[in-house]
Amino acid sequence: MAPFDLTGKRILVTQAADFMGPALCKVLAELGADVVADMRPLVDPDLPATIVKAAGEIDVLVANLAIPAPATPAAEVGDEEWRNAFAHMVDPLPRLARAVLPAMVARKAGKILVMGSASALRGMKRTSTYSAARGAQLAYAQALGVEVAPHNVQVNAIAQNFVENPTYFPPEVQANPAFQERLRREVPLGRLVAQREDALFAAYLCSDAANCFVGQVFPVCGGWVAR
Repeated sequence: MAPFDLTGKRILVTQAADFMGPALCKVLAELGADVVADMRPLVDPDLPATIVKAAGEIDVLVANLAIPAPATPAAEVGDEEWRNAFAHMVDPLPRLARAVLPAMVARKAGKILVMGSASALRGMKRTSTYSAARGAQLAYAQALGVEVAPHNVQVNAIAQNFVENPTYFPPEVQANPAFQERLRREVPLGRLVAQREDALFAAYLCSDAANCFVGQVFPVCGGWVAR
């Protein structure tokens, strides 16, 4: 049992069928939250505002945005790949913020949590597009967090890697002996972070127990960024 609960919290989770969405929705609901799960990617510029309006009053927004990570050498990255990554993972953030912040600021309470990637914190080959988009997410969360903190609205981000999830580390990837060797070689923890472990930490950041955190980026990656 977690030392906190989310009873009475209405939490919107975006792109809830992908990345950390399924685990987040399950854990948040177990801890008492009223979870509003929207499954759609947020490429349509009008969709974030539509989703927020339909959801009603939101206490917490969990910006869970993801695409399969491109693995293109930097010199071969085209404009379409670059724009697609930013359209899916970066452009929705200010649109979501515009939709939820006025009400949060007015009532002096609210949280936004960005589910990001540690690929923005440590260089990786053939990930220039993906890492750049994930880096923009983290920078946005930091800046927005500082800006809205005086209104008692907390914005933070999780920067994860080597966390069990259906988008990046599905069962077939985990079963690959070469991947298991990579885990032992690159991740001090020696295993994937379980999706429930990550989701419980996200739930903590959604709770009133985490009101003191502002514009923070929390690596959840089994020590990978420390190497």
